[in-house]
Amino acid sequence: MTEPIKESLKKDVVGAGRTMVEQGLTIGTWGNVSLRDPETGLIYITPSGMPYMEIQVEDIVVMNDAEEVVGGMRTPSVEHGMHIAVYNAREDVNAVVHSHPLYSSVLGVNGMELPGMSEDFVQIVADKIICSEYALPGSRELASNVVKALGERNAVLLPNHGTLCAGEDMTRALLISHVVEKTAHIYILAKSIGTPHLISDEHIKAMQYYARNIYGQR
Repeated sequence: MTEPIKESLKKDVVGAGRTMVEQGLTIGTWGNVSLRDPETGLIYITPSGMPYMEIQVEDIVVMNDAEEVVGGMRTPSVEHGMHIAVYNAREDVNAVVHSHPLYSSVLGVNGMELPGMSEDFVQIVADKIICSEYALPGSRELASNVVKALGERNAVLLPNHGTLCAGEDMTRALLISHVVEKTAHIYILAKSIGTPHLISDEHIKAMQYYARNIYGQR
């Protein structure tokens, strides 16, 4: 039986791509965005090589976890294997935003980590994020390297390439993308005038517990 394809999820992917451009997280056609439907397991992903401001609902490609196209007439993003590899490795992830932002890309080019130095970052991203090993765009090797470096964190730097952020839904994945880029900007500026003060492991764990169990409306 064929699982139902949901137009609402296609709309969410279209909107996320436009938000990524509007927030300055990428330019042109670079990067890619996807959603996984937790009910069916189907993956909705942006098409290859189309400007985000021109992508329409009918352009979104639907795939399964075996990388087979099950809906849509377009060619899926060349990085669909990377997205699906993340979903297959992380049951808690239902949205992936791969962007080509400025400041976190600077860290990736230098092979640097982004440490825990701001409260919002350590609460929703990780204690730090690291660089994956380099591999060519669209390759199986890149997908494997990204999954390994991502681990249980919610973001990873792709050296000489960009950034990948993952969340429980698209709202979260876009928020994580914004926080990662903001934190990378702060880190670069802080290093230019002194030595950044990092948050201790003890305080990181306390803030992560607070964010998971106390913060917000319960």
